[in-house]
Amino acid sequence: MRRWLDVPLNEYNNHMPDRTDEHHRRNRAPLAYENKRFLNSPDGRILRILAEYQEPLARFRRERIQDTIVFFGSARFHSRSDAEETLHVLERPHSATLAPAEEQERLRLARADVEMARYYEDARRLAFLVTGWTKSISQQRHRFVICTGGGPGIMEAANRGASEAGGKTIGMNINLPFEQTPNQYITPELNFEFHYFFMRKLWFAYLAKALVVFPGGFGTFDEMFEVLTLAQTDKLAKKISVVVYGKDYWDRVVNFQALVDAGTISPRDLQLFHWANTPEEAFEYLSGDLTRYHLDQTNLREKEPEIAKTRP
Repeated sequence: MRRWLDVPLNEYNNHMPDRTDEHHRRNRAPLAYENKRFLNSPDGRILRILAEYQEPLARFRRERIQDTIVFFGSARFHSRSDAEETLHVLERPHSATLAPAEEQERLRLARADVEMARYYEDARRLAFLVTGWTKSISQQRHRFVICTGGGPGIMEAANRGASEAGGKTIGMNINLPFEQTPNQYITPELNFEFHYFFMRKLWFAYLAKALVVFPGGFGTFDEMFEVLTLAQTDKLAKKISVVVYGKDYWDRVVNFQALVDAGTISPRDLQLFHWANTPEEAFEYLSGDLTRYHLDQTNLREKEPEIAKTRP
């Protein structure tokens, strides 16, 4: 049996574990871009913000997205079939002669949901019409792709209509405490989730050539008036066509003429948007405006998204 004392030194070293390499592996610091503790810290915020700019940009370029039409509206609306089914269940006879107040409220909301379901169906129809039209545009990049916030309600309806027409469609979700999951009609390669509201808003505006605003709540108000403010203050170097859909609803919740009468906006500011009450009416306006402002011979040569195109 050989003793280690009889083994040549070089052969002995070959059989010994490399303690130096093991020490280095154990004590090596993580690469900065792999350091999750840093990336998730306040000091890493600027990198997270940049990631929410650069990663979507890379995907839009890879998927050859030139520009978008953004649909806004309530996340609480349902399809007509789903709304009617819910109401049917709630209206079934119960053993109690008098329903509690909570059940009466549920019935009221269910009946309102059936009434408002027409906006879900109209958004679905309009997105279908627009996508069918855009597929006939012969260009290297995809034009006027339907884009939404990626959730339920009007967002789902618009993504659904575009998907049913065989087109690509974008969903830009936001990470919230009460999770909003992406709807099933978003093109998988164009399914985004943002942490920062302002970065999500940036992407809504940067690629948009048109905005369609369906009835909605606080979020819809915020998104609509932000774009109208950018247009009013001449901060956009491109023409964004704005359709406000459902005049009956909007006349009940916003008195635009009162703003003019009070002098808080000028009469010409009411020309920043166009009213529509049917999918066909909205489509006629959008297709005409988009052709006039964005499909002329100059713009036909565009090959890159109009990223960050603002006034000098």
